[in-house]
Amino acid sequence: MLQIVSQLALTCKDQSITENWYVENFGFKRARVAKLPDGNEIIFIKMADSSFYLELFKSEKESPCPEATNDGHTFPGFRHLAFKVNDVDEKLKSIPNADVTLGPIDFDAWIPGWRTVWIKDPDGRIIEISQGFSDE
Repeated sequence: MLQIVSQLALTCKDQSITENWYVENFGFKRARVAKLPDGNEIIFIKMADSSFYLELFKSEKESPCPEATNDGHTFPGFRHLAFKVNDVDEKLKSIPNADVTLGPIDFDAWIPGWRTVWIKDPDGRIIEISQGFSDE
């Protein structure tokens, strides 16, 4: 039976700003726009060379939760979305006005070569950028 992670749905303050941020910083490309009966749309952006999509919805109200800090909320729910890169510092330099919430931090004591930084996307979600993580 086929089972793969295919998409993550994000509710956005401004779909265009969020789409552009992921396209420019993480290589996503627009795959499809679904027009909804109420006039809204869902924008699907696909990560290059994969079958993983972000599904972008327009928000209808403000968040009832406090803004995330550090590496994300610590109550049950979405904590952060992580991207693996070759070099955290180079990636961080390539993101204009990156809003760093924590790090960069080296985790060599637990996993040799693992280095991570956390930043915010345009909607305030925490995004982890890491290098060097490997399975045991």
